Amino acid sequence: MPAGGGSASGGNYTIKDIKLAAQGEKNLAWAAREMPVVASIRKDFEKTKPFKGTKIAACLHITKETGVLLLALKAGGAEVSGCGSNPLSTQDDVAAALAKNGIQIHAARGVNNKEYYQNVNSALDLEPDIVIDDGADLITMVHTRRTNLLAKIKGGMEETTTGVIRLKAMAAEQKLKFPVIAVNDSETKHLFDNYYGTGQSTIDGIVRATNVMLAGKTVTVAGYGDCGAGIAKVLRGLGSRVIVTEINPVRALKAVMDGFSVAPMTEAVKISDLFITVTGNINVITLKHVQAMKDGAIICNSGHFNVEIAVDEINKATKTTQIRDNMVEHKLKNGKSVFVLAEGRLVNLAAAEGHPSAVMDTSFANQALASQYILKNHTNLSPDVHILPTHLDQKIADIKLGAMNIKFDKLTKEQAHYLSSWSHGT
Repeated sequence: MPAGGGSASGGNYTIKDIKLAAQGEKNLAWAAREMPVVASIRKDFEKTKPFKGTKIAACLHITKETGVLLLALKAGGAEVSGCGSNPLSTQDDVAAALAKNGIQIHAARGVNNKEYYQNVNSALDLEPDIVIDDGADLITMVHTRRTNLLAKIKGGMEETTTGVIRLKAMAAEQKLKFPVIAVNDSETKHLFDNYYGTGQSTIDGIVRATNVMLAGKTVTVAGYGDCGAGIAKVLRGLGSRVIVTEINPVRALKAVMDGFSVAPMTEAVKISDLFITVTGNINVITLKHVQAMKDGAIICNSGHFNVEIAVDEINKATKTTQIRDNMVEHKLKNGKSVFVLAEGRLVNLAAAEGHPSAVMDTSFANQALASQYILKNHTNLSPDVHILPTHLDQKIADIKLGAMNIKFDKLTKEQAHYLSSWSHGT
């Protein structure tokens, strides 16, 4: 995959084509219109310059929304480098626009595994004070292959459920060497980005890749966390019959109480037309599952890494044919065919544009404020996984509501006193 290297306002970049910058600028401007919270934070950053003299390295999906965040950090005085957190999610025009605007960007759509990790390494060559991650690949590399950087890094942030799970595992083994804010655990992130964002963008990716009718289809959603629940809700609204598979009894019960069918994957494969994995785990759909599926079944992933579907195992046992962009037919020995979307990678980013800008506004507002929080408080935080303080989480929601011209009630002094007191009885 050819990628162009060069200098962007004194910083290096590795992108597909700097000539794409003009279109990238337009897309960044369009996203910014839908991101008033980040815009508000950027205005404050421009005045106060909280990141003056600070270097920030980010491993995120290089989309127009991510671009708005990175430019806000730069406006706050930071020197910023970035790399893609998924080989198929980079929007090349946005990467070019960011390079032109002085971000040291190392990302291109379609990189192979070696190039992917080269880009992560290149982003870390900035020798950052703060790191921002999506899936924990960058933080893991710092702790394994770039340990020379550990002494300088004050802390980091993690965007996703999958990444938080990895980092909590590191912390449990006392391997995590600096504090990390689990941005995913902020209410203004997972209650909106994961639920509404994944719900809409996953369906967008499936429809772009296939153009199939979803009304009347039987669809299996594997995993009923915030992401799976959001997808299931949208599917039901479009007229699909939804089956949920789960390994967590509480989530399975929640799916039942929400009105969905719950079944083991071994049963769901026999009757479903479409499968969407949203678990963060490995081998959720295997060759054995595929062999039991109906002819023409469609399979995709909207979790995180491309390990939820056993793509390598399925590839070896089938004859493959590229049917459309982001859709490959797998012909089985039993004569049936199944269709895998986006190589088993995130269908909402590989086949579409990811979450709408309006919902990423609150997610990336968390990243911006968490970066500032880490800079101010890192000496008081243990090398563990932390959450952003509630008052900052609520500040983001407050700004978002204001931008939407929505007013809401405030506690009276009497009510606040009542809630903070133990002495009032019935």
